[in-house]
Amino acid sequence: MTQQSAGPPGRVEPVKLFAAVLYSDEPLLGQARKSLSEVFGPEDYAGAPVPFDHTGFYLEEMGGPLYRVFISYARLVHPQYLVAAKHEASRVELELAAPGPRRRVNIDPGVLDYLKLVLASFKYQPHKIYLDRGVWADLALYYRKGDWAGFEWTFPDFKTGRYDRPLLEIRSLYKRARQQENP
Repeated sequence: MTQQSAGPPGRVEPVKLFAAVLYSDEPLLGQARKSLSEVFGPEDYAGAPVPFDHTGFYLEEMGGPLYRVFISYARLVHPQYLVAAKHEASRVELELAAPGPRRRVNIDPGVLDYLKLVLASFKYQPHKIYLDRGVWADLALYYRKGDWAGFEWTFPDFKTGRYDRPLLEIRSLYKRARQQENP
């Protein structure tokens, strides 16, 4: 049985950049979106807020109630860009932090392609792959039979399926962009 590759040997296919933003204050979300767009380029998708109630981990730091929103960007990027995206997201978090510093938004940049969704992380775990500059790649979901599926290590809120709809929409935008590149 032969395996299919995503392209010719040596060619790295572009991916779709997105941000999963956790927030409790709508004006701060607006500021975060503006700052991220200045770096990542224009948005092509902003999903509806989804309640983040699967854990109370961030409540003391960020207040509540908490919501997560997914935002994607029009420009496709090289997968390596995930490192810079994580550092830019961290910079925006610090700019918007309360004294302490206490984060008021939590920005998790990620990339997806046809088959997988990868989040950027500053934290080591056995399943994460080191990229560069203190950033680890966290393979969070994979695409199977028309839907997203998780792994043993996938964050519980991602495993619930509550984010499937926005992530499927972002994947559709990715597919459309790739088709326009290769008509």
